[in-house]
Amino acid sequence: MAFHEVRFPANLSFGSVGGPERRTEVVALTNGFEERNTPWAQSRRRYDAGVSLRSLDDIGALIAFFEARQGQLCGFRWKDWADYKSGRASVPVAYDDQLIGIGDGVKTDHQLIKTYASGAEAQVRVIAKPVAGTVRVGLQGDELAEGVHFTVDTTTGIVRFASPPAIDERITAGYEFDVPVRFDTDRIQVSVASFQAGDVPQVPVVEVRL
Repeated sequence: MAFHEVRFPANLSFGSVGGPERRTEVVALTNGFEERNTPWAQSRRRYDAGVSLRSLDDIGALIAFFEARQGQLCGFRWKDWADYKSGRASVPVAYDDQLIGIGDGVKTDHQLIKTYASGAEAQVRVIAKPVAGTVRVGLQGDELAEGVHFTVDTTTGIVRFASPPAIDERITAGYEFDVPVRFDTDRIQVSVASFQAGDVPQVPVVEVRL
């Protein structure tokens, strides 16, 4: 599947509408109870990039980006302004934001993840598109130096240590990240007259699995 390691213009995604969606199958039983199940282990995110367009220059930038991706054919990076950090949005990224693994003395590669917790329940999300230059990594409470103690593959989200973390050492990380997405349409329809009057086109974007 073609994927371009380029981010949709962040100034155009700011103000967009969207977020995670789930698929839940609900069966109503004759006794009034319900059975609920889901075929999805992870959420899938959807956005509308059209909401944030403010000028005809924005339309031009959108069309250029759309054409370069050949519509739905090629995926790209998207900044979700509501969820783009390993920790809280109001604080800077810290090396101990997320626990990403426990050392076993052998394994050198560890996947970046983000855990969403509420009460006793938690959901783990794989982070495959970290932003270059933002990844910070810690080992047993001490911050490590990128390029010396570890490297990061920003196309997969895998952290590779120069030497494997020792048994039971806590591996933590902090980062900014993008969502891998594609356009969910092969058509962009714009009316200059209606756009100047405040009407904007719908530009659906959907998360892709890598």
